[in-house]
Amino acid sequence: MAPAAHGGNRTGRVFTGDASGDFLWAAMHQVGLADRPVSRRRDDGLTLLDARVAAAVRCAPPANKPTIEEREHCAPYLVRELRALTEARVVVALGHYAWDAALRTFGALGAPAPRPKPRFGHAAEATIDRWTLLGSYHPSQQNTFTGVLTRPMLVDVLARAEALARARDRAGPKKLAGEPPP
Repeated sequence: MAPAAHGGNRTGRVFTGDASGDFLWAAMHQVGLADRPVSRRRDDGLTLLDARVAAAVRCAPPANKPTIEEREHCAPYLVRELRALTEARVVVALGHYAWDAALRTFGALGAPAPRPKPRFGHAAEATIDRWTLLGSYHPSQQNTFTGVLTRPMLVDVLARAEALARARDRAGPKKLAGEPPP
């Protein structure tokens, strides 16, 4: 997922200050992963609860379509971030691009490549090494305005992620992956 030019690039925090963020934070709040349903500024006090939001690409690329060079340049940051999240067990990929980035990141961290490659789809689920990867359509306005992604659809995926993390907590360490607000 790439931060939006009018949100993440402007505010300095992904999914902050734009319609995509409004959609995501409200859903995360509804399932108990955020302490409030809206975030307008990086210093507005939003707190994520057992969650982190990460980005496969860290800037809004031209035409909102990352180049291979941009993807490759940003990949090490995502690898380092997930490596540091030693208790992370559930990753929600917002969009096909994020799904593929997560699979590459797992591989870079030593996870064996699953065969066949897990296919992205909304509510897709795959277990790769120690992680469960869940897919959701990206909360872009293109998807939310057309009904490709509705709030109940996103809430269902996030609730599944939270339930998986809770179940893993009973069995051992748990956390959800993503980037906390600073």
